[in-house]
This record gives sequence, structure tokens and C-alpha cells, in this order.
Amino acid sequence: MRRRHASPPPVAGGVLAALLALVLAACATMLPPALDESVAAAGADPATATLVIYRLEDERTWISNPARSAEQFTPASTSKIPHTLIALETGAVSGPDEVFEWDGVKRWANSWNQTQDFAAAFKRSTVWIYQALTPRIGAPALHDWLDQFHYGNADVGPPENVTQYWLAGPLAISAQEQVAFLAHLARRTLPLSARTYELGVPMMAADSGPGWTLYGKTGWKTVAGETDIGWYVGWLEQTGGEAPGTYVFAFNMDMTDPGADVPKRKAVVMRALSDLGALRAAE
Repeated sequence: MRRRHASPPPVAGGVLAALLALVLAACATMLPPALDESVAAAGADPATATLVIYRLEDERTWISNPARSAEQFTPASTSKIPHTLIALETGAVSGPDEVFEWDGVKRWANSWNQTQDFAAAFKRSTVWIYQALTPRIGAPALHDWLDQFHYGNADVGPPENVTQYWLAGPLAISAQEQVAFLAHLARRTLPLSARTYELGVPMMAADSGPGWTLYGKTGWKTVAGETDIGWYVGWLEQTGGEAPGTYVFAFNMDMTDPGADVPKRKAVVMRALSDLGALRAAE
């Protein structure tokens, strides 16, 4: 398998900075109560959660808990979005159909304990497969790519931390920064080849219905002695409905009762998109 480790060309920093500026400005200019109500209606506490939604077409932004939206947290499995793109672009993986043989080690998720291809690994958040890929890319190249993506602090730590940095840190990113990164991905303006977009984006499709497709990834940061953090990030492409458009979103929340809180990650986003008219309530 051919692998490239060259540094990526730069993202148009001005565009990303402008997007971040728009999101930051929204914190001061937009009123969040309606979005707070959506978060609460889905069972999460707006005081210990944040949701940012950004519509590409008119750059309108909705934010619940603006202060928290700027706070960085460990991304956990939401980092599989940039990691998937980097792996495809560098040749660390041949494509969605590359098969990874299970090593026979039993892990906590039953869906991980089997041979599977790369596309399934993304859907199932199969950590051991991504832990096999990151050393193929190497810490310096991973840092370079995340830095060019403006992906949070882009900190992967020392080389010996190459299989853990997105699970326990030091990599960290805010909901605002997730939205800025994902807006570039949805617009296909990251410094990636057409092949990477063609192979990678379909892997990220999480749900669909008449006239719409939702791309997304959940995340669950769990470190002993620290508050669990739940994530759901992605974007909705909606061609019909009351308010068509492309909606980029990032949600995170404290999870003090994971058994009850884990389902709320996606439920909050779907409720908010429905309340905004981007999805019908029945969906």
C-alpha cells in the first residue's frame, strides 16, 4: 500500500477565520432561548450542554449556551471524521472496503469484535481500527493535517500517544470549531483530493429521508475521574421541507448518567433541526 506523508496544502485561513468570526459574533447578536428550548425538550440541560447550528446558504447561526460553545473538549469519536479523511488522502487506508482482521481481543462493544471493513469501522466507531491507522500516518503528519484543518488545538501529543490523543487528550476542540471545520467539509473546500471526498463523505451518511441526508458522528469522551462528554456533530443537506438548505451542527453535553444521556446526543440535534423547520417533526 502506498502511503504519503507530505504536509497538506493550507486551508484558506481567511475563509475559516471569517466563519469563526461569524459564529463568535452570533454569540453576542443572536438570542438563544428557542434553541435552549429544543435542547431541554430533548432531555438535556442547556446549562451543561451547547448546540451550534450554522446554515451555509445565508450564514445564519443559532447557538444554545454561547459560552460553552467556545470551550474546547476532547473530541473522542467525532475525530473519526478528520481521521477518515486524512487516512484516505495519505494512503494509510486504500478505501472504504479495506478489510481489517479482528485480533481476537474482546472489547466492550460487540460490534468491534469481528473482522470488518473501513466503512463499517466508521459507522461502529471501532476504535482499534483507527488505532491501527494513526501509527501508519504518524504523529507529525497527523498534527500537520489537523492544523491545516484548523481542527481545535491540533495537539496530538508525543509520538507514543499516537493511539490515544483523541480519546483522552491532548486533542481538544470546541463546538464552534467543529462547525467551522464541518462547514469546509460540507462545501468541499478542505485541501483534499476529489477522490477523498468521493470515498469519504458517503461513509459519513447517518440518516436520510425524502429530500434530505444527514451526515454525522457521535462521540463519547470517558476518562476516569473526569465528567463524561457526549458529542454529536455533522451536517444536514435538505432540498425540501419548510426551510431547505445545508445545516452544519455540533452538540456536546456533560453526561452524568451515560445510560440515560447517550441517546440524547442525536435526539437533541434532530429536535432542534425539526424546530427550525429543517426537518419535519415526524422525521
